[in-house]
Amino acid sequence: DQLWFGTYMSGGVGFTQYASATYTDNILEDFCYKGCEIGLDYADGEMASLKGDKLNMDILEKIIRAENDYALTQYEAYPTVAESHFGGSVRACCAAAGCGSAVACATGLTQPTLSAWSLSQLGHYERVGRLGFYGYDLQDQCTACGSYSYQSDEGMPFE
Repeated sequence: DQLWFGTYMSGGVGFTQYASATYTDNILEDFCYKGCEIGLDYADGEMASLKGDKLNMDILEKIIRAENDYALTQYEAYPTVAESHFGGSVRACCAAAGCGSAVACATGLTQPTLSAWSLSQLGHYERVGRLGFYGYDLQDQCTACGSYSYQSDEGMPFE
């Protein structure tokens, strides 16, 4: 429920998830491609799950931080990147989607990918400032509680 609420609330990333592909002028695409490139570099060119390898959390954090740094640096280096983005939630969503792509390409697993999204949100919060709406802190941190918890409606319980 918290994940749904956080992605639905205005100022969170709900509408942003819906609209990002349309309104981000290929920036989302760039972040996702760069994320896959970073993820595959750390996984030696092939998904770890296909090779039977397991990437530890330290490596996953490095992947997430590298992609998040790339995405947020693009916003800082090229201010026009954010011209078509309406506020911090789009920036946070695009950076988080890139991080999710990086971990998905590296691992091929859904739970670490969801955690990548959450860690990206927290990294964005730390580096740029809050994501929330009218002074509420809920949207900033509501995805972390769903990471690595069993959610029967989402499938993949034994991943």
